[in-house]
Amino acid sequence: MKAGEILAQSLSQLERDIHPVVIISAYNKALKEALEIVKRISIAIDVNDEAQMLSLIKTSIGTKFVARWSDLMCKLALQAVRTVAQDTNGVKSVDIKRYARVEKIPGGEIEESRVLKGVMLNKDITHPNMRRRIVKPRIILLDCPLEYKKGESQTNMEFSKETDWARAQEIEEEQVKQLCHKLLEFKPDLIFTEKGISGLSSEIQDCTK
Repeated sequence: MKAGEILAQSLSQLERDIHPVVIISAYNKALKEALEIVKRISIAIDVNDEAQMLSLIKTSIGTKFVARWSDLMCKLALQAVRTVAQDTNGVKSVDIKRYARVEKIPGGEIEESRVLKGVMLNKDITHPNMRRRIVKPRIILLDCPLEYKKGESQTNMEFSKETDWARAQEIEEEQVKQLCHKLLEFKPDLIFTEKGISGLSSEIQDCTK
């Protein structure tokens, strides 16, 4: 029973001038009785038994849209949960909100859906030198954008000559190149950045020249 339905049933009792404390007490008794019934009729399930687990999952999603692909979706759900499940000091936890995501890719069929263990990225090729396949990549994670850091709002730049503006642009490019050189010293295959990335940084291979 939903919370809204419980409140709706309480309205008639309130109209009879029954005190809210009495109503809450009755609900607590009903909850206690319901828990006793659930405990009495429940049966233990071996989480390592795939057949039992799939049967349990079907009771949850069998009546929904995915009923047509029930077997496939149940297997995907079970694989996803087992992939992100953690055992810490004997305590098992499953946090699917943080560690499981659904990525939709245009084209293909639903039957081609898979559970991937790891991180999946959908990235277009933006430079001809970018490799299409990388095995066991060396990865750098940056908590900053890979671009020139602009000054705050109180920063003022005054130019008296046209060449001053050109020099300012050159300084920005030099800063980006220095950052690229520092990153290349670690010989990364992949670089994850936060927010933006400059056009010069995307051509990181040219930064070594």
